[in-house]
This record gives sequence, structure tokens and C-alpha cells, in this order.
Amino acid sequence: MAGFMIRALFLAAAVFSIESGAQAQTPYPTRPITMVVPFAAGGPTDVMGRILAQQMSQILGQQIIIENVTGAGGTLGALRVARAAPDGYTMVLGNLGTHAAALGIYKNLTYDPRTDFEPVMIIANTPMVLVVKNGLPTATLKDVIALAKSGKVIFGSAGIGSISHLTLILFDSLIKAQVQHVPYRGLSQAVNDVLAGQIDGVFDQVVTAVPHIRSGGEKAIAVTALSRTAQLPDVPTSIEAGLPDLQTNAWTALFFPKGTSQTIIARTNAAVDRAMQIEAVSRQMQELGADLPPPDRRTPQALADLVRTEVDKWVPMIRATGVAE
Repeated sequence: MAGFMIRALFLAAAVFSIESGAQAQTPYPTRPITMVVPFAAGGPTDVMGRILAQQMSQILGQQIIIENVTGAGGTLGALRVARAAPDGYTMVLGNLGTHAAALGIYKNLTYDPRTDFEPVMIIANTPMVLVVKNGLPTATLKDVIALAKSGKVIFGSAGIGSISHLTLILFDSLIKAQVQHVPYRGLSQAVNDVLAGQIDGVFDQVVTAVPHIRSGGEKAIAVTALSRTAQLPDVPTSIEAGLPDLQTNAWTALFFPKGTSQTIIARTNAAVDRAMQIEAVSRQMQELGADLPPPDRRTPQALADLVRTEVDKWVPMIRATGVAE
């Protein structure tokens, strides 16, 4: 009987120890998290990631490490995360290119943005702005369209499949003409040639276009948004300028690998949402020309819906151009 009591007490102590240990275990995260930015350091996506990572590190109590994985229009970085362990310690800051348009551009893309990731949250929405060189005889979007239909303009882009290229593809489809296109290795090179007068125009992100517009180096024609942007209040929207369907949203969003637990996704979503409510974060994002999504668009489901909508919009249009690699 004594032996039985001793064994019972031992088992009870062991169970108590296990339960106490489980209760004492620190909830996710317990170590640093890697945020893959699939573009070069210093670009708009990278800057957004670093702003977000700094605040999320404080909220989650663990460091968020930025890892720039560049190449193939951002798809190498996206693939790195798609193949990562779904343990909550690797995430990617994707965008329209990596998580929608890539399906139309790369014939042998080895991930599917609709099924190989767990959406967390839309981080920012950034409209594009059509800018042209000063010597171009245009004052309005209708002037640019007239020149484009006559075959007298050359537009640059940041490369095949870039957001600037996608916007040009949309522009071509809407005006039913094909603008001469020069793909560059980066947007800054295309913009430099607009400033030098070597090409006629480019669809640029607001954040990088504003300094050149304000300095008089190039002319802003229209922004591809539903409403005017605070950074360029005098520039009409494409709706006001007469081409209402010219809408390109250079959105940025956070994703985990497929299979990441809903608990981790919810914890991360809450941390991002809290970070975005910090005044310094919203101010810095606005300085980058980005608009934060409204509260009802900060859910994983809203991001999942966005990805599918964008795939349906862009992939057929891209494939129709024959630019797939």
C-alpha cells in the first residue's frame, strides 16, 4: 500500500510539473523572426518593411530581421518563404507583382500565390502616377493618349512584370493601342531617362516621383487612384482625367508559408494592426506615398480576396501581351 501511494504521488508530481511547464512556456514568438523583402534594400518595399519590423519587434518582444532576397521580379524571395517551415519564423512582404502578376509573367513559376501562402494583412496601398518629360507637348491625359495612339511616345518601366510595366499594359488595353516600351533594370534608370529627355514617360510610384515633380524635372499627368493623393493634391486622378479604369494599386502585404497555424497568424495580424495605429508609423507611410488600409481591410480574409481578385484581373491581360518568360 505504501509503495502504491509513493508511485501515485510521483505521478501526480510529474503531471503537475508538465502542466506548470506548459503554462510557463512563453507564447509565440520565442526567437527572432525573419521578414523576407524580395526587393533591393532602400526601395519603397524595403523601407516599409523596416518601419513595420521596428514596431513589430517591440510589440512581439522579439527582433524582426529583414532579409533582402532579390531577383526574378521578387519571385525568388517569395519562393524562399513558400518553401520555408510553417512555424511562424519566416514571412514575406509581397506585392502585386510577387503575389498576382507573377503567375502571368513566369511560365514555370514554382509557387502559387493563391495556395502556397497564409495571408496575414494588407500593409499599404500606393497609387502610381503618370509622369512625362518636360518637352512633351502634353498637359492632360487625353493629350498623352492622342500621342500614344499616333505611335509618337516611348515609355519606360522598371522591367518586365514590374508594377510600372503592368500599369502600362493596362493603359495600352484601355486606349486600344500599344505604346513603345523600353524595360529597364530598375525604375530609377527609367526615371533618369525621362528627366534627361531620352524617353517620354513612365508610370512611377508616388513616393519616388514627388521630388522630381516638385523640382520641375518632369510633369505629372494623373494618378491611378480613386481619389487624389495628399502628396500630389493638384494632380487629377485617372477618373477625373477621363480614363476611369486606369486603376493600379501597388499594394504591399504580409504572408506566411502555407500551413502556419491560425494562432500565429492571428497574433501577427494583431501586432501589425497595433503597429499601424502608431502615429509615427502612419506618418512615415504617408511620407512614402502609401495609404494604410481601413480597419475592415486589415484581416487575413481581405488579403486572400485581394490576391484572387488581382490574379483574375492581371494574369489574362499579361498573357494576352505575350510577354511571359
